[in-house]
Amino acid sequence: MAMGKVPAGEDETGDGVFADINITPLTDIFLVLLIIFMVTSTVIVQTPGAGGAKAGLKVNLPKGGAADVTVTRKDLAVAVLADGRLVMDGNVVTEEELKKVLEKAHQEDPSTLVVVQADEGVAHGKVVQVMEAAKSSGLGQLAIGVREGVTK
Repeated sequence: MAMGKVPAGEDETGDGVFADINITPLTDIFLVLLIIFMVTSTVIVQTPGAGGAKAGLKVNLPKGGAADVTVTRKDLAVAVLADGRLVMDGNVVTEEELKKVLEKAHQEDPSTLVVVQADEGVAHGKVVQVMEAAKSSGLGQLAIGVREGVTK
């Protein structure tokens, strides 16, 4: 905020004070806040913990009927990408790492639901392989992730 004396010609005593608002710093603050918001929103979308495809990865799920399974925080989501890679909690994992995570989940809670979110182009055998890994770990509750819509 700039403050100064009124020029002598406008005020006889010369004691008047005027205030001038400079909006440049205010604009700078808003631009910085906008950049911070854009960066944090991108990080939130890609944060691990949301699981599988919800962790910012693009998985083209096949269309299916209305969702009849509600996924909770303790449930596991395994995404199978179009190239066959397995993703859990936003991280690419190997089959051995997947088995370890599934066994650990079974030890913590045997009723854990495993949701397989496979891309439309993934071979059926890869989905079955993930489901068999879950069943061999003792997790029998399995679901296949689909996007809402009518099948072709």
